[in-house]
Amino acid sequence: MSLTGQCLCGHIKYELAAAPAMSGVCHCKNCQRQAGSAFSTIAGVANADFNMTGGEPKLYQDGETQSGNTVERYFCGNCGSPIYSVVPGSPDMKYVKTGTLDDTSEFKPQFHVWCDTKQDWVDLQDGVPQMATQS
Repeated sequence: MSLTGQCLCGHIKYELAAAPAMSGVCHCKNCQRQAGSAFSTIAGVANADFNMTGGEPKLYQDGETQSGNTVERYFCGNCGSPIYSVVPGSPDMKYVKTGTLDDTSEFKPQFHVWCDTKQDWVDLQDGVPQMATQS
């Protein structure tokens, strides 16, 4: 099985050698700003299963987070598309921004996190765990 993805301009391309280990939605204010939207959809992928096949993303070290931890945010330096993030609590995982996947038909959130900063107009699906902050 192989999933592929890319940024808006096509400079950054990647391939996932295995299905994501998890998928979710982050509602923290920094993800809202980084995505330019109400939330960020993510898929956790083991580092060993993530392969860059084109380009090199730029890195922004986001140290002004609600958790107090520095999040590494990788993005395309040409078009600005967010590609993935790395968090200190999971250094062996990349959190791929699912909007960059070529096929998003399999994405189904398993959780919502940082719901205490969720935008008021966003309705969350019943039956999907919701955490006020990160767990």
